[in-house]
Amino acid sequence: MHWIILLLGVGLWWAAHLFKRVAPARRAAMGDPGKGVVAAAIGIGIVLMVIGYRGTDFITIWSPPSFMVHINNTLMIIAIYMLSPAPKRGKLIAGMRHPMLTGFSIWAVAHLLVNGDLASLILFGGLLIWAILTARVVNAAEPDWQPGPAGSYAKDGMFLFGSVILLGIIGMIHSWLGVWPFPS
Repeated sequence: MHWIILLLGVGLWWAAHLFKRVAPARRAAMGDPGKGVVAAAIGIGIVLMVIGYRGTDFITIWSPPSFMVHINNTLMIIAIYMLSPAPKRGKLIAGMRHPMLTGFSIWAVAHLLVNGDLASLILFGGLLIWAILTARVVNAAEPDWQPGPAGSYAKDGMFLFGSVILLGIIGMIHSWLGVWPFPS
């Protein structure tokens, strides 16, 4: 049962996020209230993913080596940085077209490196494929994209510092949930 819930959650995440791109006329017809419907679908998808993931049986696919924790944490700092407003305000990656989708992809890869079970493969692999597909769909729909003005290195430094702090907070939340994400 939990496998179905996990798959429904990943599927709902995909559907809600791609709805605007796959059915633009239908989404536009929903107007502003449609934003709430899409947000609710995403929220329900997240809840289903969490319930499904936490409730599934652990089926080992591979056993990640312990050093992957270091790689995961390094990738997580990069992912958090890219998911922040830094790319729009900083200078380092200001010309990148999809910093949030790239950060999301890095987040998914980082989690795949340290979780060798089937549920993780479905969850993080499914979300990684979604992020890559979404970037391709956006690029096809809007081929004439131009980067905005670059910000400052000071903003980059501020967001990088914030990313390290946020990684610590996320780590504590993981610990509270029973998963210690840092090297022992």
